[in-house]
Amino acid sequence: MKKRGGSGDKALPEPPAPSPADQQLFRSAITDVKPITPHGRITPCPTRPPPIPLSHMQDDREVIFESLHDPVCGDVNTEHGEELSFARPGISRQILRRLRRGEWGAQAELDLHGLIKLEAKIELVGFLSECRRRSIRCIRIIHGKGLRSKNREPVLKLHVQHWLMQREEVLAFVQARPADGGGGAVMVLLKTSTPG
Repeated sequence: MKKRGGSGDKALPEPPAPSPADQQLFRSAITDVKPITPHGRITPCPTRPPPIPLSHMQDDREVIFESLHDPVCGDVNTEHGEELSFARPGISRQILRRLRRGEWGAQAELDLHGLIKLEAKIELVGFLSECRRRSIRCIRIIHGKGLRSKNREPVLKLHVQHWLMQREEVLAFVQARPADGGGGAVMVLLKTSTPG
């Protein structure tokens, strides 16, 4: 082997070959050693990611989909043109008339103006639960007339009616009187909460 650089290159002496005893000593010293992989890198054991509960995620997606795509049914009676009314079986027409005349004043109200459909549904469900907890009997829900909407149609009106019909605590509802919002609001009669 030659050392390069500098003036007067000098040859370095070759290292002596290991003796058979040295070779045997070296082999015995490395008996427990495992060879490195051919590429010279150690491959770490892959760590498995935690399992993803796909069924729960699917359930959540379905709930969100259903809440955004509620079917709107037309079971609401319209007795006077655009005026609507709904009553559970067993609720008399007289109760609807009294509700329509404003004989029960609204004890609480919820204004859904400016909310998107999902926000409105969440607010409505929470509001109804709070009213039931506080034993509120008559409420007003303002959904708007849709005058500022794209097609000048009440976007939330049909959805609010449908959501109200789905709630067991809702006994009846009617379109509000003009003084209470007219076609942009509904007056709702709720069940009284039973002490328990």
